[in-house]
Amino acid sequence: MPKLTLLFASASLAALLGAVGAAQAGTVTSPDGRITVTLDADNDGVPFYEVARDGKPLIAKSSLGFNFTDANPMRRNFAIESETAASADTKWEQPWGERQWVADVHNELAVTFREAGETPRRVTVRMRVFDGGVGFRYEFPQQDTLPVARIAEELTEFNIAGEGTAWWIPGGDWNRYEYLYSRTPIREVSIAHTPITLRLENGTHMSFHEAALVDYSGMWMRRMDGTRFRAMLAPSSRGPKVVREGAFNTPWRAMRVADDAAGLVENDLDLNLNEPNKLGDVSYFEPAKYIGIWWGMIRGDWSWAQGPNHGATTQRAKDYIDFAAANGFRGVLIEGWNVGWDGNWFGNGRDYSFTQAYPDFDLEEVTSYAAEKGVHIVGHHETGGNIEVYERQLEDAMAMNARLGIDVVKTGYVADAGGIISCNADITDPCGKEIFEWHDGQRMVQHHLKVVETAAAHKIAINPHEPVKDTGLRRTYPNWVAREGARGQEYNAWARFANGPDHEPTLVYTRMLSGPMDYTPGVLGLVGSDGVPIASTKAKQLGLYLAIYSPIQMAADFIESLAKHPRELEFIRQVPADWAESHLIAGEVGDYAIFARKDRNSAEWYVGGVNDATERTVELDFDFLEPGASYRATIWKDGPGATYETEARHNIAYDTATVKRGDTMPVWLAPGGGLAIRLEKLSK
Repeated sequence: MPKLTLLFASASLAALLGAVGAAQAGTVTSPDGRITVTLDADNDGVPFYEVARDGKPLIAKSSLGFNFTDANPMRRNFAIESETAASADTKWEQPWGERQWVADVHNELAVTFREAGETPRRVTVRMRVFDGGVGFRYEFPQQDTLPVARIAEELTEFNIAGEGTAWWIPGGDWNRYEYLYSRTPIREVSIAHTPITLRLENGTHMSFHEAALVDYSGMWMRRMDGTRFRAMLAPSSRGPKVVREGAFNTPWRAMRVADDAAGLVENDLDLNLNEPNKLGDVSYFEPAKYIGIWWGMIRGDWSWAQGPNHGATTQRAKDYIDFAAANGFRGVLIEGWNVGWDGNWFGNGRDYSFTQAYPDFDLEEVTSYAAEKGVHIVGHHETGGNIEVYERQLEDAMAMNARLGIDVVKTGYVADAGGIISCNADITDPCGKEIFEWHDGQRMVQHHLKVVETAAAHKIAINPHEPVKDTGLRRTYPNWVAREGARGQEYNAWARFANGPDHEPTLVYTRMLSGPMDYTPGVLGLVGSDGVPIASTKAKQLGLYLAIYSPIQMAADFIESLAKHPRELEFIRQVPADWAESHLIAGEVGDYAIFARKDRNSAEWYVGGVNDATERTVELDFDFLEPGASYRATIWKDGPGATYETEARHNIAYDTATVKRGDTMPVWLAPGGGLAIRLEKLSK
């Protein structure tokens, strides 16, 4: 019997057709024909999907559905009511990013499932299939049978059809996303944050994440048994994890699929599942590099709070502004400038003011001085996880920043998971009763978008730390320019918590699949607190600028240390923060990653990246270069005997060469090492 595409005229007809099995499964394939997705309901009326690649199962039969706190589960007794198909083959431009142009080529199938009975509910599952993966979401129409959806849990499954290795961090634990990655068999994963990256035994690479997380709770992935996972939503103080009225869509459940590691990295599936830019002109944001009054607090040399070691003083700010102006840094970040840091601010934030400076910091004088020098101050709003206090001051704080020329703001939410301070929904200012939420629950998802939209109204870009994870919303809100959302460089300041040499080459294939990260590279002194060395060579600190993408890149070290390394500082000054193209030219998940990136504003290319604890020689291929052109290569690389394990971490070598398309170059990467190359096009 042919596939039905009509809308059933009555409930009785739908029930009859479902009973006789007239509505057949819907299928959709990727443009290249390699991926096939099937949507159907089984004999119990349980909706499910399956994914095959090259004719072999990739995702075995996986159930779809919901549990609610005040309604019957949306699980059984459903049948296909209608189907629609569509396709796209377009290209769109990023205002900034890893690449200027993004191709969106996919086929789409939307299947509406209708519940049997006198008061049926409907839900549509929209499936988009790209050559590089699959995305699907649920779409709830306006319906009297479900006027308000109070979702207790999704029943979405991901039944992986094969064994393999997983790289993952725990979901629902106290330190949010800030964990070292575990590398285990897939069947040893417990509850994981996304992105979670897999390499199957047949060599297929996969990553599971979500896209367009708006007014919903973040998704964790809980392994049920074997290699079968189920979505698990971050908790809420209200009971139901998500509350939505009327018609709404869930976030997209996104699965990248590739033959190799490069195929995962050079994949724009998550961005393509987001809506286009809603803000219009965002040229007020300029991708750039910055320095800051920060590393001294992280190491414990200075304090955020008032006192003899206070970091954010007017004079120190001017010193950093002078260094920025002399060395081409657009921005200077200043933390600890405002009232509220005294006492216990961690997970508290009740005393913060986002407009009042400490007595030894003259905000008006500092911003005026910066403007005279052509430098922009990067604002800082640490909330201590108290969003009730922050939201009350948000408009005034952003208006003040705009008046002072502060056009980028780093926000922070330092609190343990589950420790975000909000207030009851029916209580307005002042908040009569505090309640506590999770960093990736629905309330915080709403909060982050409120901050981004308020900032956009004042032409300000936002860079949150301790954030909700990135889900590609930078396409829709391009002033949302970077995030933390993983263990950053700051952990290298603390010997007991140091990241280790394999952390960054794991981030490339896990956290970085979600979007830009403010990792804060460029600690050239390689020294954390109490003189404890960092598990990195000097060359690796330069390679981070190519491996860990962000449109705002920090040179995180003290300015005195940066000045002591003029040849390394030369590279940091030169390397762009905005790219026309980006390619992973060598790398394996968790081991190493070497990128080639083309400057958006010149003909220059930059090549570089990071290595784990195993020394290796990598053959670089320059086939990405323009045919017929020659390039001068200026090289910063690990010096003889370099290793992160001894003082030889400081060994760095410099070289030059002339290269062209078709050339290869062997490069030795030290344990914990890295590489950076600048390629300048030569005149013919």
